Amino acid sequence: MSEKIAIKNKALKVFITGATSGIGESLANQYAKEGATLGLVGRRLELLKKIKAKIHVPCEIYAVDVSDQKGLQKAASHFIKKYGAPDIVIANAGVSTGTLAGEKEDLHTFKRIIEINLFGVIHTFLPFIKVFKKQKSGQLVGIASVAGIRGLPGSGAYSTSKAALINYLESLRIEMKPLGIHVTTISPGYIHTPMTKHNRYVMPFILDVDDAVLRFMRAIKNKRGFIIIPWQMNIVGTLMKFLPAPIWDFLAKGGPKKIRKMIQ
Repeated sequence: MSEKIAIKNKALKVFITGATSGIGESLANQYAKEGATLGLVGRRLELLKKIKAKIHVPCEIYAVDVSDQKGLQKAASHFIKKYGAPDIVIANAGVSTGTLAGEKEDLHTFKRIIEINLFGVIHTFLPFIKVFKKQKSGQLVGIASVAGIRGLPGSGAYSTSKAALINYLESLRIEMKPLGIHVTTISPGYIHTPMTKHNRYVMPFILDVDDAVLRFMRAIKNKRGFIIIPWQMNIVGTLMKFLPAPIWDFLAKGGPKKIRKMIQ
């Protein structure tokens, strides 16, 4: 009886990318409060060290860009060797900036956003899928966006990357389900993070980052397949999805646009 209780209360092992700020940092802090063993990935080692110093659970940090497939493979292998396979892998790393789809000078930024927001998720999941298949368990979580539902003027690269991500995660969810592996797609609206602090327009239904993350964690715990957060944005997203193209074009053409800047 006591053995069953111990198994039931076993601490989670959670591997998170984009952990140095915003959603990723909040996820790390909230899962640490639950006693989880953490693997944290980010590009800035000094920030990872600061986060690790503030939490009091087993924690490994990896200064890796998610576009670096070999670096992520190495980080994943190290975590698995030390702690075993994680229960949850959260591919959260992402970037956003304004781009113009028809401008040649934005091409590098366009490619870089897709490399991080789409291929970064694929790179994050691949090292764990093989292990999850063997044990017939595990959960893969991708952080997408409502911006992936329709193309947004001035945000072509970001919308494209998130639309592709939503479809990739859906394909993966269907493939993995018979193997006992759960795939969760979370598509949030606006959240108070470093990514949104420079937006010079009204952001409806915006959430505090910790509030948003607690909602994410609830969806992950319930093994939701796809969810838009908050519920108000779910209504907006549903309307966006089904509007005829001429109506969407008319409504979107005067919408707010992100500031354009290069991403290295």
